Amino acid sequence: MVYSASFAVGHLEYGDTNYFIARQAAFALVGLVLLWVFMRLDYHLLRPLSIVMMAIALAGLLAVLLPGIGVEQNGAKRWLALGPLPPLQPSEFAKLAIIVYISAWLASRSHGDDIKHFWAGFLPFVLMVSLVASLVVVEPDMGTTIIIVLTTCTLFFVAGASYRHLLLLIVGAGLISWAIIFLASYRVDRIFSFLTPGADPEGSGFHIRQLLIALGSGGPTGLGWGVSRQKFFYVPGSHTDGSFAIIGEELGFIGAVAIIALFAFLVYRGVRTALNAPDPFGAYLAVGIVGWIAYQTLINIGGITRSIPLTGVPLPFISYGGSSLMAILAGVGVLLSVSRYGRNKGYLERDPPRSRIQFSRQRR
Repeated sequence: MVYSASFAVGHLEYGDTNYFIARQAAFALVGLVLLWVFMRLDYHLLRPLSIVMMAIALAGLLAVLLPGIGVEQNGAKRWLALGPLPPLQPSEFAKLAIIVYISAWLASRSHGDDIKHFWAGFLPFVLMVSLVASLVVVEPDMGTTIIIVLTTCTLFFVAGASYRHLLLLIVGAGLISWAIIFLASYRVDRIFSFLTPGADPEGSGFHIRQLLIALGSGGPTGLGWGVSRQKFFYVPGSHTDGSFAIIGEELGFIGAVAIIALFAFLVYRGVRTALNAPDPFGAYLAVGIVGWIAYQTLINIGGITRSIPLTGVPLPFISYGGSSLMAILAGVGVLLSVSRYGRNKGYLERDPPRSRIQFSRQRR
């Protein structure tokens, strides 16, 4: 699907129809190596490394904002150029780093009630997440910021946080999000194009209308692989954020539902891994990684189908993008590591359950 959605753009911009698929294959190879390494690595070793991973992630997020270091594309500074290598996007790797860091932090508080206290639980959590989210949102990258906040708040919830603190998080994040949206005119345009895509079909509504045309053109069974018309410069980012629309056009409703079903099965297996994790750290890692994949999938598909306002995030495993693919495959490697050390390995913790996921495991 990457090849089908990208060969026209590759031919026009680089004179090579295989430009994007060749690069994506290289990214996939590196990603599979990372998956294998993290799968073979005992995930417990990530706990003492969590601070180092977070420090590297913060350094990368800061570096992209510095003149002469960060690479700017389409008005956004999200990439780092590392010599002859393709530019990398630190925010994608920051997702994994903050999941590991927050999981280790929550696990250190899983045997007490610190997580329910404002000063010992809520405030440190908000400060840590806000630091990362603020660096990402100024790139600007609202979609990645939303994924980071949703994923970490899910971890905070399953760790047993107070419902009052969770409500405060929801209200605070909602107010800040609305303020950020109205600070940039293009974000406001996305809200209006979501509400009334037909009001400006050649302007702010063009993107979402072309995505919906692609999906609708596929019908039940699709036009056939490679036969998409919308990928010929109608759908912006047809090989990146808009890849699901091209899937719907070429493989139809049946193909699109099959893709969603595969994601649903992956989430189901990830939740089972979390429930079978031998300790809180493993459970939080599994919840964080599966939440990351699930939220990113929902935001991408929701925007393309006009279920939610359109936000530019790649579809996991499918969209073109080396940083996203490598980071997610590394995350799946961690998930597999947690699965390898599950309850059948005899490591189940005997301490009284404190988090919501531990209570769920006890009931099972």
